Amino acid sequence: MLGRTANGLFWMFRYLERAENTARLLDAGLRMALTRDLVTAEEEWRSVMSTAGQRVGYETKHASYTGVQAWNYILRDKDNGSSILAMFGQVRQNARLARNAISSELWEAINENWLEMQDQLSKPVGENRVLDTVATIRRAGTLAHGALAGSMLRDEGYHFARAGTFVERADSIARILDIKYYLLLPSLSYVGSSLDTGQWDQVLRSVSGDRAYRWLNAGQIDARGICEFLILDNRFPRSLAFCHSTLRDELAALARMHGSEGESNELMREADTRLSDLTIEEVFDKGLHEFVVEFTAANAAIGRAIAQDYRFLA
Repeated sequence: MLGRTANGLFWMFRYLERAENTARLLDAGLRMALTRDLVTAEEEWRSVMSTAGQRVGYETKHASYTGVQAWNYILRDKDNGSSILAMFGQVRQNARLARNAISSELWEAINENWLEMQDQLSKPVGENRVLDTVATIRRAGTLAHGALAGSMLRDEGYHFARAGTFVERADSIARILDIKYYLLLPSLSYVGSSLDTGQWDQVLRSVSGDRAYRWLNAGQIDARGICEFLILDNRFPRSLAFCHSTLRDELAALARMHGSEGESNELMREADTRLSDLTIEEVFDKGLHEFVVEFTAANAAIGRAIAQDYRFLA
């Protein structure tokens, strides 16, 4: 497979995952803000913007945080290169670059949802439409992943797409956990703390993990349990452990197809070993922020190594 085709598939699914995760974050923030007073709601939108990595750009353009301004900036602002509309435009562009390597079902899922998204985001989104718009974005991701799973050969293209998904997902979950944890527990102490249950519920909602976590933990919301769930629980498909376990399998499959391993496989083994031997107590003893910084750096290094190993720019 040509490097530019592999690059298109890898980044197609990275941008798809990024758009879907941003939509989840927006949905959770919206539901939280609607239950708060104006001052607290403004802080909630500031938190959402920080977690999405868009706070600097937003504050360059807007002096205050209101719901309509915040969600329209995240969804469709033409000055925001990280808007969901811009990200999904990158999904479609990369799908076109890799058109000959994907199934017609996957192309149709991407193209039809892109057209629908363009229509919905052609004008500012009001409060009466924002939840429907977020649902459209999340559905687009679900349909694309379903088309990938149900119609693609398990060849190089499939594994590059999956690798892109889980590199991006791991980065997103780590970033959400780090920023939200600092907002909620600045002292980094989780024993005996007074927690804002609503905010921790938002952490779970932003990764679509609220129902699974409650089922496993009898509804009890606490910082330690949530961190353990999102970092180490290999049963949850958005945990860091699950992301890296799956990414390891995808890279191993690519190495078998190419007849040799690359730097990405070695880095993956090192990261996987560090995570599999870890306990939540060790995470907190070390410091959650310090753990996340190391994790995201290792995850980014794996992403760069994949590009080098398979000559994405060739």
